[in-house]
Amino acid sequence: MYKISLTLGVIFLTYFGASAQAFQGMAVYESKTSTAEFKARMAGNRNVTPEMQKNMEEGMKSMFEKTFVLNFDKTESIYKEEEKLEGPGQGGGMRFMSSMTGAGGTLYKNVKEKYYAVDKDLMGKEFLVKDSLSSLNWKMESETRVIGGYNCFKATAVIPVSQTDFRNLRTRNTEETTAKKEDKEKKTNFMDNLEMPKETIVTAWYTPEIPVNQGPDKYWGLPGLILEVNDGKTVILCSKVVLNSKTKAEIKAPTKGKEISQKEFDETTTKKMQEMREMYQGRGGNGGGQFRIGQ
Repeated sequence: MYKISLTLGVIFLTYFGASAQAFQGMAVYESKTSTAEFKARMAGNRNVTPEMQKNMEEGMKSMFEKTFVLNFDKTESIYKEEEKLEGPGQGGGMRFMSSMTGAGGTLYKNVKEKYYAVDKDLMGKEFLVKDSLSSLNWKMESETRVIGGYNCFKATAVIPVSQTDFRNLRTRNTEETTAKKEDKEKKTNFMDNLEMPKETIVTAWYTPEIPVNQGPDKYWGLPGLILEVNDGKTVILCSKVVLNSKTKAEIKAPTKGKEISQKEFDETTTKKMQEMREMYQGRGGNGGGQFRIGQ
């Protein structure tokens, strides 16, 4: 009897161990970034015509409202934007701007080995950014809520802000009077009154009912799948979850592009941002022009 029980126990552990290894899920996320500050700055800039403003707002909508798909298992995940047809006027500069909103390419995260890889296209040149995953110092909160039928718990963290992600721009905090601000805005580039903060507070909602420490974008490290993230400007909300589908996704790190660290990629992007700024100012705020990255 003891031998039979022991045998059944081994079979039980083997079966569920295999099931755990085969576990896979898919989550769809809707990402939306507030553009109120950009619109306000454009409206107060005499160099931005109504037609330019309309085109820029349409471009912003495509850049700041996106749908992403996260395929994950116990240790790995890939996070990729849902493919859409490119609209008129979204080539060239728009693709460059899009690359600076955290978009583009496939983001691979390995939470066991604590590294990530993402392929980026920066003005026609392919890069493979590989680096260590940043450990997020999450603070567990007592609040709970239900998202999509899953019981979720709140967690917050203070994280450094990417200086090359346009989604993080905030209105510059100055002591100028309203009249001086308005006069300044009419005479300068609308970007001059925006700045990048050094850090921001992130609020996440995770569900232990899906016990993986994965999440959308760069977020991870909680005892359950992260279903919502809010950094004060961008909200990423899960709209659909599918677990253990018969059709399995291939979860592999991207391999295309020139391998580069995150720091090196940020420096390259910052250089291109400065070139764009100088060209914009040199043309009287009318924009235009193309950028090329050397081989």
